[in-house]
Amino acid sequence: MTAAVRDRLLTAALLAGAAVLYVVGLARSGWGNAFYAAAAQAGAQSWKAFFFGASDAPGTITVDKPPASIWLMSLSVRVFGLSSWSLLLPEALLGVAAVALLVATVRRVAGPWAGLLAGLLLALTPVLTLMARVDDPDALLTLLLVAAAWATTRALEDGRLRWALLTGALLGFAFLTKSLAAFLVLPGLAGAFLLAAPGLLRRRVAHLLAAGGVLVVTAGWWLLAVELTPASARPWVGGSPLNSPLDLAFGYNGLGRITGNESGAGVHVNGPRSAWRLLGSAADQFGWLLPAAVVGLAAGLVLRHRRPRTDPLRAAFVLWGGWALPTALVFSVMQGVWHPYYTVELAPAVAALAALGATVLWRRRTTGAVAVLAAGSLLTTAWAVSLVDRSREATGPVAALVVFCGLVGVLLLGAGGTMDRSVARMGATLLLVGALLGPAAWSVATAEVPHTGSDVRAGPGSGTPSLADTPPALVRVLGQDTDDWTWTAATVGRRAADLQLAVGAPVMPIGGFFGRDPAPSLPQFEAQVRRHHVHWYVPGLHGTGSAVRIDRWVRRHAPPVHVGGLTIYDLAGLASGRFEDTT
Repeated sequence: MTAAVRDRLLTAALLAGAAVLYVVGLARSGWGNAFYAAAAQAGAQSWKAFFFGASDAPGTITVDKPPASIWLMSLSVRVFGLSSWSLLLPEALLGVAAVALLVATVRRVAGPWAGLLAGLLLALTPVLTLMARVDDPDALLTLLLVAAAWATTRALEDGRLRWALLTGALLGFAFLTKSLAAFLVLPGLAGAFLLAAPGLLRRRVAHLLAAGGVLVVTAGWWLLAVELTPASARPWVGGSPLNSPLDLAFGYNGLGRITGNESGAGVHVNGPRSAWRLLGSAADQFGWLLPAAVVGLAAGLVLRHRRPRTDPLRAAFVLWGGWALPTALVFSVMQGVWHPYYTVELAPAVAALAALGATVLWRRRTTGAVAVLAAGSLLTTAWAVSLVDRSREATGPVAALVVFCGLVGVLLLGAGGTMDRSVARMGATLLLVGALLGPAAWSVATAEVPHTGSDVRAGPGSGTPSLADTPPALVRVLGQDTDDWTWTAATVGRRAADLQLAVGAPVMPIGGFFGRDPAPSLPQFEAQVRRHHVHWYVPGLHGTGSAVRIDRWVRRHAPPVHVGGLTIYDLAGLASGRFEDTT
């Protein structure tokens, strides 16, 4: 068997294993994040809702993110119908594709074994397993950012403009996936290109500026289209008090996440800001190989510092280090809403740096390199044991096995040293097994349980069974005569998504996710009721502003109906009727 054939077979086996991990039992998570699932359902029913990323088919209000990830799910639902599989399978495939691209990216600069190692480390990172099994935007974001790193690596090889332009386009589309989160990796990509790309500095700067132009176009065309569309002809931009996608991108989804003043959603959060957040609650999500990545980055930069400017391996350390450090800094200081799964953006860089650092040290074959590799392995082992011990769930013999593999592996690595590579290779294998035991156990535990809602995390005991089951009696009532109404019901806040998915007909989400956006206003809601467009009102979140006024108006004018222990309100009798104007 030739080396090329072996490499292809091992890569195929890695991707097949990742697919099994991400796909088996996928449907147990139901709709995953129902807020985004409902938007995908709406986009499959209406091209207008599809384009704007609206929560409901008639287009009352958009979700609080740009629509790129919704577009993919909506197309899947439009082709295959609405189901857990049509919503979540694209996410799993995005995760597998991210692993494949990381393999290809690292392989180009460090060879097939380094590429396979980086892909394996990423595939078993618990937070990627989680994001590949829910319908948040992060799986698509991860794929696009890794693809941008791949395109940058190609640009570092031959200096062709097309690779720089492709990088800009990929980052622009990533912006349409999760706003400014896409730009956290820019220092690494731009720094590596300026440092190591072929050609004179002015040529590199020109290519970088051209890539920036493409980025602005691909990131801005949708925002411009929304801004130029009259407000009366499109949904309200959810999360923006100004009804502006620019305000959403740079406010609620941008600087507001850092300062804590997320005024776009009517939320003001103060901390807890912590420089140790990534070593605390989020560490077991992405950071099992964090010591190895730090040691690998330092060793790589030191060992390659005398190489020519265009050295591809040193450029790779600059790229991934410049990806990881600014992202980690922002995640550490941000005071706004924080979810540990955000760290999936760090996972590719940690995997790449750990693989590249181990490869450089292994190939060095000096006593010093072996000593650094052994020290990094001991730190990684100790760190993994600490992460396992933090878990309140039973983790079996994982900690003991990690210790055994780590200690015996270091002893064999030291015994082989620079003389007997077969013994050292056995030690390196044991060290790899020990490094993978923790994240593999966490990833398997993640795949075994359902994950629903907006606050999900990976690891043992992390399952989040649905708490929003809609009573069957309510589904039967809301499901009657849905074709006669534009909205079968209206409710305040994110409960609209659960009702819409259960009934299969549009439900008006008053006030967006939190019920705090000023859409629709009370006069607008009254007008829809008069036109015989809204059948039922189901009490939801309390909300603020318009949502509170609408709730009071409904309770004052509409007759209550008791359904399965719930009280809902019938708006049908108010159509074209006369009632007191309470505005």
